[in-house]
Amino acid sequence: MAKVLCVLYDDPTGGYPTSYARDDLPLIDRYPSGQTTPSPEAIDFTPGRLLGSVSGELGLREFLEKAGHTLVVTSDKDGDGSVFDRELRDTDVVISQPFWPAYRTPERIAAAKNLKLAITAGSGSDHVDLDAAIAHGVTVAEVTYSNSISVAEHVVMMTLSLVRNYLPSHQVVLDGGWNIADCVARSYDLEGMHVGTVAAGRIGLAVLRRLAPFDVKLQYTDRYRLPEDVERELGLVFHESAADMVPHCDVVTVNAPLHPETEGLFGDELLATMKRGAYLINTAWARIVDRDAVERALRSGQLAGYAGDVWYPQPAPADHPWRTMPHHGMTPHISGSSLSAQARYAAGTREILESWFAGRPIRDEYQIVDGGALAGTGAHSYSVTR
Repeated sequence: MAKVLCVLYDDPTGGYPTSYARDDLPLIDRYPSGQTTPSPEAIDFTPGRLLGSVSGELGLREFLEKAGHTLVVTSDKDGDGSVFDRELRDTDVVISQPFWPAYRTPERIAAAKNLKLAITAGSGSDHVDLDAAIAHGVTVAEVTYSNSISVAEHVVMMTLSLVRNYLPSHQVVLDGGWNIADCVARSYDLEGMHVGTVAAGRIGLAVLRRLAPFDVKLQYTDRYRLPEDVERELGLVFHESAADMVPHCDVVTVNAPLHPETEGLFGDELLATMKRGAYLINTAWARIVDRDAVERALRSGQLAGYAGDVWYPQPAPADHPWRTMPHHGMTPHISGSSLSAQARYAAGTREILESWFAGRPIRDEYQIVDGGALAGTGAHSYSVTR
């Protein structure tokens, strides 16, 4: 029997919900690529409920305990003596979400002598040291595509919020004011702007498709060029690198994995080549941008706005400079954890567990590391350094 350690974010401050704003969710059975949504043998939760917090338990307890496995759920993941560190030592399977990452460092992986499987409930396994997982024979899997459209929608929302100066205008209402000039002095139309994405994978391409109806001019860079018919359909301009693309863009959105080629990409040097007054949206990984360089660019006016919901570390400390820098639209890491997305990534997590316990291959789309090497989606998206 296996010990499963699940690290989830805390329940709402007012307690676990007893009712919800909506009674149901739209039924989605496949993603834009044609990949089918998660298909576990069964689920023990109601879609649309809060599953990603501690009390939600990703809907896994009944399934695991009926099969004789042990489930430990905690939100305590950081600092000396955390529950995560104590329980990890004899854990077989560890589950974490990108939004509340339990970082699987080389030291933690080496100390977890029984660890065989690391699951990301959602997309993005950058909080797992893949080199260490490969070295120690740990399988890494994620519920690829389960929340990609959720993130893409968040990117579009943030883009419009920054360009139209929505958040400060809403604050005027909350403060009892009505000065229209204060609201529109930084408000523009998105129409006609040049918008570029760094990476055009599942999320990046979904962003491009959702922004096309705004009559913007779309550009992209990616290590893999999109098919000609897609470029033609959306009127895309391809650039070999981010450095080539960003000088042409009014809005840049970052949708790339974190790896050696992207870490620290948006520093002082690259930001200086952007149009003065451009907007930067980053829902990918905080370390793709230089924290202090972004703040400097906002204060100098080089950037007109920055929005994202990824931070380093996570959760961000109260004195993190991104909380107080001007013209930002930051959120905690929520873009991929809507109640709709949670239903999919909870079901996908169960699907992965069902396959693993039964000795069946995990879906190729869900594989990141397997058999001591990058596999499936991981082989397409990531690189290793050893």
